[in-house]
Amino acid sequence: MEAVWQIVALGLLGAVLAALLKKHTPELALLLAVAVCGAAALAAVRGVREVWVFLEDLLAAVEISSTLFLPLLKTAGIAVVTRIGADLCRDAGESAVASAVEMAGAMGALLAVLPLMQAAWEVLRSLL
Repeated sequence: MEAVWQIVALGLLGAVLAALLKKHTPELALLLAVAVCGAAALAAVRGVREVWVFLEDLLAAVEISSTLFLPLLKTAGIAVVTRIGADLCRDAGESAVASAVEMAGAMGALLAVLPLMQAAWEVLRSLL
């Protein structure tokens, strides 16, 4: 919980500083936003290990193959990275690039979840 407050404080401070910089040097404001996003991501990664251990225990307890669950985690990660990347592009005034980033993220998510879709298809085929 403490990490969340630190990330929120970092984000607010970065947003205020970027707003002040944007008036005079928009390039530096964008670089500051990228740096804040990177720092926030690194701070958030610290808690991922605990979540990962819990998910491994959960998968072992319910006997679900990680090949079925891992695509869901990958898709969530792709969604987060895509959202941040697209928002940074929009902040830079590049909405067309942001749309391309979102399209690439959607394709990446589909590719990540493809093994799950294939497994579901095999189950359906076996029932027919």
